[in-house]
Amino acid sequence: MEQNDFGDVEPIAISAIEHYVYCARQCGLIHVDGTWSDNRHTVAGERGHRRADTFAARRERGVQVVRAVPLWSERLGLSGRADAVEYHTDGSLVPVEYKIGVRHGDAAHLQLAAQAMCLEDMHGRSVTRGALWFARPRRRLDVAIDEELRGLAIAVTEQIRVLIEDGVLPGAVDDPRCGECQFLGFCLPEVVRDSQRAQRYMDQVVFGCAS
Repeated sequence: MEQNDFGDVEPIAISAIEHYVYCARQCGLIHVDGTWSDNRHTVAGERGHRRADTFAARRERGVQVVRAVPLWSERLGLSGRADAVEYHTDGSLVPVEYKIGVRHGDAAHLQLAAQAMCLEDMHGRSVTRGALWFARPRRRLDVAIDEELRGLAIAVTEQIRVLIEDGVLPGAVDDPRCGECQFLGFCLPEVVRDSQRAQRYMDQVVFGCAS
């Protein structure tokens, strides 16, 4: 996939990638409308990230680990922060993302790929792997940063850029994810769903347009 140099374009937050993959409307509420609301999941996540937010550097099992590492890439138009980056003795860099619960799809993998590509642009060296640390089961999952994952991360970044530039919220999904979402009171998926159905009815029956 062709990669573009965004130059002076406002960078996309790396965290937006995971938001978008999980729910495009959630991403729009955060990164277009500037909406935020905490619930038990976000509070637990904030507490779980306290160690990562210390900006500490220490040696763990022979590996230098630096926490809360700022990341950016003008080439990709991305900026953000890695929970931790491991600096190995062979010169390799490994971004590590901390998660409180268990794995939910591949959203975190794409976020990790974006972090890896930012590290490559910052340090001028290849980053071929990353890791996800799941606190609740205390399990580490190593992730290969391959070309497919990179391409998907870039594609999602471009979709987010279009979303932000258009400034229009995507439709509500109204599925089981909504009950656990901190934006339920802002998103109003049932109301949006009913209004979308009403609009389709008007288009089909009143105006004779195909949906």
